[in-house]
Amino acid sequence: MLPEPITAALKDLKAPMGVYTVLGNHDWYFNGPRVRHAFENNGIKVLDNEVAETKFNGGSLWLVGLADIWTRPQDVQGTLAKVPPGAAIVALTHNPDTFADLPANVLLLLAGHTHGGQVNLPLLGRLVVPSNYGQRFAAGHVVENDRDLFVTTGIGTSILPVRFRVPPEIAVLIVSDQL
Repeated sequence: MLPEPITAALKDLKAPMGVYTVLGNHDWYFNGPRVRHAFENNGIKVLDNEVAETKFNGGSLWLVGLADIWTRPQDVQGTLAKVPPGAAIVALTHNPDTFADLPANVLLLLAGHTHGGQVNLPLLGRLVVPSNYGQRFAAGHVVENDRDLFVTTGIGTSILPVRFRVPPEIAVLIVSDQL
């Protein structure tokens, strides 16, 4: 599918702190600059080793978008260095494997990529999860060492157009007033 009609369908998305995205491996396999242009032409800011300050409850929340580790040089330390010390940080990246290398000052990492394995067989589980950590980062909310990761199963498929016991999802996460 071409990125222009997909991003045009998303142009009316609204969020109190803005709408942001990161690109994934298939975006780059297709044509990363074209996909980025399509998103940004429709008002959705792409963060690729870039940061964005958003205002929340009279304070700031920093979004840190990290490049896809399969297709781009990911600069975790250099990108985080763009954020003021002590600031609240939520990071976005396509592949959840980045979670294992993030410092403690990142409150939450949002990722996708795995599609939840797409197929989750009774007794056998998810046979194919494109992650160096297997099922550990396959889907959902993961808490490790007082850090949080959320991996969405997304709405699409990869390689084979099949899902079994891994429903597509559009996750809505609510930022707490506690920040």
